[in-house]
Amino acid sequence: MDAGCAIPYPAVNEIMNWIDELRRLVGAQGVLDQTQDLAPFLTDWRGRYTGRAAAVVQPGSTQQTAQVVQLCASRGIPIVPQGGNTGLVGGATPDTTGNAVVLSTRRLNRVRQVDTANDTITVEAGCLLQHVQEAALAQHRLFPLSLASQGSCTIGGNLATNAGGTQVLRYGNARDLALGLEVVLANGAIWDGLRGLRKDNSGYDLKQVFIGSEGTLGVITAATVKLFPIPRARVVCLAALPHLAAAILLLQRARAAAGPALTAFELMSGVCVRLVDRVLAQQRPPFGREYPWLALLEWSDHEDETHAAGQCEHLCAAAIQAGDALDAVVSHSLSDCASLWRLREWIPEAQARSGGNVKHDISLPLLSMDPFVTETEAALSELCPELQVLVFGHLGDGNLHFNVGTREGSPISVAFEREPEINDIVYSAVVRHGGSISAEHGLGQLRRDLAQRVKQPLEREMMQGIKRAFDPQGLMNPGKVI
Repeated sequence: MDAGCAIPYPAVNEIMNWIDELRRLVGAQGVLDQTQDLAPFLTDWRGRYTGRAAAVVQPGSTQQTAQVVQLCASRGIPIVPQGGNTGLVGGATPDTTGNAVVLSTRRLNRVRQVDTANDTITVEAGCLLQHVQEAALAQHRLFPLSLASQGSCTIGGNLATNAGGTQVLRYGNARDLALGLEVVLANGAIWDGLRGLRKDNSGYDLKQVFIGSEGTLGVITAATVKLFPIPRARVVCLAALPHLAAAILLLQRARAAAGPALTAFELMSGVCVRLVDRVLAQQRPPFGREYPWLALLEWSDHEDETHAAGQCEHLCAAAIQAGDALDAVVSHSLSDCASLWRLREWIPEAQARSGGNVKHDISLPLLSMDPFVTETEAALSELCPELQVLVFGHLGDGNLHFNVGTREGSPISVAFEREPEINDIVYSAVVRHGGSISAEHGLGQLRRDLAQRVKQPLEREMMQGIKRAFDPQGLMNPGKVI
């Protein structure tokens, strides 16, 4: 949507005349305009989208960011904010016109403050997620947002996409962890909302407008986020399950037994585990036979490991006795924890090495999980018997990665050739079952048009109204989200 574009986008040759102005604002080292230097910023993480840009601008401070945005606003230059460029839906990739400026936050990478009394950390948007975790750990605190890309994604990008990860069940997603933001608005004004308050009932919660907006309303330049005590013990359990419905029952048991100590509850189909075993043979499940489904549970305890392991073993024994689980193993060391987690963490790598698949990042009500998977798998098999569904994800917060590949011996091209039909089957079922077409990856370019079809008209109208209010020229990350 071009929300009220009062100033037409300039031609590429006009933008080039303003490159020197950008250099005066941020320094020569902060502007890239040569083809070889631009390339890493123009293609998305999955290689699905490649765009063009007049320049990549890397401001070194919030003030410089504001000056860049002011200049672009006055000239009608579109801005594509970009953090670590690890997104999966093309949300940080410019279009192919070449008239945009990519605004990279990588030089905004300072840890401004760690407040152990308030259990908060204030960091700039370009800080790598891993560095935020390490800064917290250095003060004997935990920053719990955890993603596979944490060595390269940035906290600004995490907030702009409302990132989730493996510990949402206990700590919430990025939206739940943020207390305050600093944002450069589309006109270049700086909103300083870096308040570390857990209670502030004084009007609209403005930070939530920008979290999950994918850079379409402004540029997040810094954030104050929550920290937590470091658990004294960590125990991981892998349970073998007879069917998907049993995973829901096991989750209910685990919540009742562990309460907030249940940090993660991950689901893996037997198909996914077999793929990991076949493609990455050094990582095998610890059971002597294959099972239809596996659940991985993580327990974080503030007493000791013996207490945590005892609780976990008691849960598994009760589940096996009731028939909700068929077998289980419980970790007894950090090495065990890492080994069990690798089964889950290496599923995307195994899928990539086997040729990829048609990906869906969806969320569903828990009681809809089993009927959704059964119904959709049958419909896909009817569409093409060579298709194979690979299901895994964060069951504790209702997030499934429902990916569609091909059976062993069938080329992956079979799935890619049927991608529109596959998507129609999957997303139609998601809507029927009251779910969401994106749980944690966002809309970006990939699901923008789909969202316009499945969202209610009033919901679309409200989103468009917010876009017009914050970005009347339509210059902030155009072509994304709405």
